[in-house]
Order: sequence, then structure tokens, then C-alpha cells
Amino acid sequence: MKLTIKDKRQKVKHRIRKTVIGSPERPRLSVFRSNTQMYCQLIDDSAGKTICAASTKDKSIGKASKSEQAKKVGELIASKAKLNNISAVVFDRGGFLYHGRVKQLAEGAREGGLIF
Repeated sequence: MKLTIKDKRQKVKHRIRKTVIGSPERPRLSVFRSNTQMYCQLIDDSAGKTICAASTKDKSIGKASKSEQAKKVGELIASKAKLNNISAVVFDRGGFLYHGRVKQLAEGAREGGLIF
């Protein structure tokens, strides 16, 4: 049986999730990338709760290239994290390569003040 691209990404995602665990002091910054949108959320795995989320669907992101939008999403999640008194996170790339839009989101979050 041949694995699809989606199945391969799920295997990588589960391998990452074995080691990357969010806590109330240092939540997990989870990233999802579709063909058109970028989504990210801060998750406290011990309580199973999402603390805050951001995506390219937010009105404040505006129209730009996909990579510029991803960087703005990173800055937006960093500002929302600061409102919740969060300065450090663990980065969960969700099985996607740390390249392109995922990397831009991470750089935007770092510029916004998140430490990871």
C-alpha cells in the first residue's frame, strides 16, 4: 500500500508530537498550512485548551503575498500571546517543512517577541 502525501505528513506530525508538549507556562505554537491559508494557535496540552489563535482570515492581515501574510500571522499571534502574559512557546511545525511560509510565520512570531 502506497502512502499519500497527507499520510506521510501525518506520520511526521505524530513523531514530532511525541516530543513537543505544551504547558501553561510554555504553550505549544501549532501551525497549519493549507494551499491558501495559514493558521496557528497556542495550546496548553496539560489542560487541553487553546489559549489563542490567529490566521490569514483575520481582517487585520489584509491582502499581500502568502509569505507576507504568514509573517503577519506570526506577529499577530505574538501580540495575542503578550496579552495572555506568554513570552515563551514550543514550536510545532505540524509535519510541514521548516521552510517558506512556516519559516516566515516563525520569524514573525520571534519579531513579535515570542521566544522559542
